[in-house]
Amino acid sequence: MKKIFFVLVIFLVSLMPLFAQDPPPPPDQGGGGTNGNPIGGGGAPIGSGLTMLLLMGAGYGIKKVYDSKQEKE
Repeated sequence: MKKIFFVLVIFLVSLMPLFAQDPPPPPDQGGGGTNGNPIGGGGAPIGSGLTMLLLMGAGYGIKKVYDSKQEKE
């Protein structure tokens, strides 16, 4: 009984992609973005975010080192 149930579940799961629908096409934007940048954030600056990520990672590392030294004492 368990073997039949397992085979049935595998069969039904394998049929799931047949019922999936394609996403609708994107709306027509009527040209490029502002200042010649492509639509979708092609000209978005990442320097500030990357700097913040590195600073937070360094701060977390410093805190872990400080906590481990306090624990040893």
